[in-house]
Amino acid sequence: MPASESCYLGIDIGGSSIKAGIVTNDGRILQKRHASSALEDGLEAGLANLERISRELVVDAGITWDQVRAIGVAAPGTMDIPAGVVFHPFNLPGWKNLPLRDMVSQRFGKPAVLQNDANAAALGETWLGAGKNAGSLMFWTLGTGVGGGIVLDGKVWEGAHSHAAECGHIIIQEDGGPRSEFGIHGCVELYVGAKALVRRFREAIAAGRSSSLASDDASLTALAISQAAQSGDELSHDLILESAKYLAIGTVNVIHILNPEMVLVGGAMTFGQHTTELGRAFLEALRAEVKKRTFPITGERTVIDYASLGNEAGFIGAAACARIKYPV
Repeated sequence: MPASESCYLGIDIGGSSIKAGIVTNDGRILQKRHASSALEDGLEAGLANLERISRELVVDAGITWDQVRAIGVAAPGTMDIPAGVVFHPFNLPGWKNLPLRDMVSQRFGKPAVLQNDANAAALGETWLGAGKNAGSLMFWTLGTGVGGGIVLDGKVWEGAHSHAAECGHIIIQEDGGPRSEFGIHGCVELYVGAKALVRRFREAIAAGRSSSLASDDASLTALAISQAAQSGDELSHDLILESAKYLAIGTVNVIHILNPEMVLVGGAMTFGQHTTELGRAFLEALRAEVKKRTFPITGERTVIDYASLGNEAGFIGAAACARIKYPV
């Protein structure tokens, strides 16, 4: 890489790991790292670990800090994006009301930006992933819960209070729906996330359905249900395709409001994506259920597919946020 060329450091902070990478202005990943976040030892230890990983990345990429134009940081939870403050990151203990952007900027002596992790992943997919060159995109991230990100005209849609695209909390059944610890009862997350799949499995067994899995197993996981579905367990398979229907209802709400060019689905709960029969069946069920519930033109023309960047989407999107804010 020429010494005159600038690049960006993207950092995606999770509860157990940090994903980071050096990305050039034209989208080449020079170096990347996936490491423990070390948050169990407290805030200062976590920040020191983040700094160590980042400085090692720059060395391994064969560049100097003078070539790092800016830093993008993606983090979970609620935040004030313009102010660079993380409010309530549920899986980052001790990080409440933290001016994370400025703390990172001061440690490295570089301008920095803060972004919600799902928003960053959406932008990453738009820049270098399955949504490359899409003018508008809605991104679902399916994991323990359900998150979302929206990109319009090449930029993250943050909303007036930095809380846009919380699509996992779209309410699809208020009366009689599952209860939320946050008071957002009957939302998409309570039907589609990993915790929801385990709960629905146990409810189905209690209602008389049978399965090769033991519902009273305290260690029962969404992964075990997915594996059982791929091995022919009818109940597990039915519940996963039913999850696609619930996700479709949330997707239709987004389509009717924003009419995005593309909807992408990523995260840990994507069942092997295109590489497995179950992953393909989940996607086809999602597409079919969306078409049943939306206008013919949007149903036919909205591209619905899996995301392609995996766990790299967050740091790529964080770098993209820095690139937009601080262009070369």
